[in-house]
Amino acid sequence: MKTDTVKKEAAVKLRRKGRSIRDIENILGVARSTLSGWLRNTELTKQQKEKLRQKSLAHLVKARLKANEAHRKERLNRMKKIEHSIKKFTSNVTIDKKLGEIIFAIFYLAEGTRGRGRVEIANTNPNILTAFLNLFQYLYLPQKSRLHCRLNLRKDQSDEKLKDYWSNILHIPKSQFIKTQFDKRTIKPTFKDYKGVCSVYYCDTNLHKRILTIGEEILQLMNNNL
Repeated sequence: MKTDTVKKEAAVKLRRKGRSIRDIENILGVARSTLSGWLRNTELTKQQKEKLRQKSLAHLVKARLKANEAHRKERLNRMKKIEHSIKKFTSNVTIDKKLGEIIFAIFYLAEGTRGRGRVEIANTNPNILTAFLNLFQYLYLPQKSRLHCRLNLRKDQSDEKLKDYWSNILHIPKSQFIKTQFDKRTIKPTFKDYKGVCSVYYCDTNLHKRILTIGEEILQLMNNNL
């Protein structure tokens, strides 16, 4: 057909100017399979081939960036849906004393110390230690004067500044902090936001035994009944 002949000639001219098959397809509205046959014998110069190669690489980079952005948005949407469902899930949860002890005991089995006859946990996360103390005080009404802290710091950290920090966070007086331990193996400078490891403990052998026993019993129930 005459129309096909005109388009074929136009395709050859565009190709000789160094245009890509994709460009010609978009300009003329001719299927790529047809263009491949029309342009089979149309040679490009080295410069034209290199230019097309660079253009192809640029398209590839752009496509990857676009795909990465799409994946990022998709992941954010998934995370938002999860957060929304969890907020809905926990909105009606009430922690009474029985549930509180179960949570505390299982948490303590994972994070607390087993020996020494005292209730003790060490962590770098102030939110974890605050939640631990809040639940501990709600369940057992401990004497606040018997709560103690110990810091484990890198050798370039300030003992006094970090005692101030943890004392304010946990509402435990600095007078109840025992001697700080320093890691003498420290080589590299400590990064800015690292506040060391804070250990909180309360000496009570019977209470320590109760918490561990509850945790072990709950584990046994989970292993036997789930």
